[in-house]
Amino acid sequence: MDLGVKDHVYVVTGGSRGLGLAAAQALTADGAKVVITGLGDGVAEAARGLGGAEHAVGLVADNADPATGDALVAAALTTFGRLDGAMISVGGPPVGTAMDVEDQVWRQAFESTFLGALRIAKAVAGTCGTGGSITFVLSSSVREPIPGLAVSNGLRPGLAMLAKTLTDELGPKGIRVNGLMPAYIATDRQKELSAITGGKPPDNALGRFGEPAEFGRAAAFLLSPAAGYLTGVMLPVDGGALRML
Repeated sequence: MDLGVKDHVYVVTGGSRGLGLAAAQALTADGAKVVITGLGDGVAEAARGLGGAEHAVGLVADNADPATGDALVAAALTTFGRLDGAMISVGGPPVGTAMDVEDQVWRQAFESTFLGALRIAKAVAGTCGTGGSITFVLSSSVREPIPGLAVSNGLRPGLAMLAKTLTDELGPKGIRVNGLMPAYIATDRQKELSAITGGKPPDNALGRFGEPAEFGRAAAFLLSPAAGYLTGVMLPVDGGALRML
């Protein structure tokens, strides 16, 4: 299927590893160009793996930094001359129960997971025009709490509702806003969560972990013009883990 992303340009935060990298790989494989971010030296290596300077540029950036959104937009315009949207992945908030997590942890997670994501979305939306697309990487905790992940359970649903609010605000400008709710994807983060839950097998309809590439293809589709009539969607990518409609 041709997603219609050839020569389109997307920002992918957290794009140097895990789910973000999988999405960047799917986009570039279909002809898109990407600006990816990460927190360490792996960003440059990941950009090279995506095809180098003609296809990808990597920035060391923190979602919590108020300057990150404008820096990403500038990198896209300077390097590739356009910006068509963004996949905003905020990483996994710290583990812990609601009774145990300290106030400062909540504040830091809010800055990165919620406020940082909003700032980036606003910067991107202010640049891309009709046909633009913004996708937030959320979690199945939007609809169902995950034991031991109180911070995610608290912040992700609010971010999902923010995405729905942006759907209404940006729709008249021709910009789509959606969310992805992954669960049981075989990443380093999943290994960490499995350690918390005692290494139990996936509790989903397919009875297996998803591959990052499977998530990446779903993300690329939702971002792309091929999904041009989809907005306000919160799409589970979880092998059927969520039982509600």
